[in-house]
Amino acid sequence: MGNHPQKRTYRSPRREQQAIATRGAILDAAQTLFERDGYPATTIESIAETANVSAKTVYLAHTSKSALLRAVWDRALKGDTDDAPVAQRTWYQAVLAEPDGLRQIEMIAANSCIVKRRIGPMLRAIRSARETDPDGAALWALIQSDFHANQRGVVEAIAGHGNLRTDIDVDTATDVLWTLNHPDVWLLLTGERGWSPEAFEAWFRQTLAQQLLAPPVPGAVSKRRG
Repeated sequence: MGNHPQKRTYRSPRREQQAIATRGAILDAAQTLFERDGYPATTIESIAETANVSAKTVYLAHTSKSALLRAVWDRALKGDTDDAPVAQRTWYQAVLAEPDGLRQIEMIAANSCIVKRRIGPMLRAIRSARETDPDGAALWALIQSDFHANQRGVVEAIAGHGNLRTDIDVDTATDVLWTLNHPDVWLLLTGERGWSPEAFEAWFRQTLAQQLLAPPVPGAVSKRRG
């Protein structure tokens, strides 16, 4: 018996690049339509038309409209298509590791506003999805629970470094951070009341310092900013 050479797997870098570009175009189109028209009114066919691909191509990349909604949300939240959750991101780990309380607060506020610029409009779309789609409702619930868990991780780190106020427990502090950092607050102040992102970040930073840090030092954060 002769030795049969193993069949070589052919990889085409150009084809892989085209596939990545196509997936990106589908996500771009879906995000545009979800944000503009809402989830119920957006169809796979309209996404395909906007992305200049066939509906079959959209279904091959994402098995359903709700799966596409989740993919768009993940990219908006994380800023890329990496599967790593927020809790494993370098910026989040850096916040947890920072021993200085005021610096932690500054990092939380800065990173929070970067993310909220990306996710604000999509949050409205997901809220509309939860009313009509069980998968949309499940995604909304997952977003809330994950977000609360991430806030708890930050509060536990603040407490672990000895920077949490002594008159507030971790559970209460988590709820305070979750509320102040919730995208709904961002939407209310920047969307409904017309605050600039910079004004929101300054208010958020100052309020967190007052609410969470021991001892409360009114004005300390803004003075550090000059």
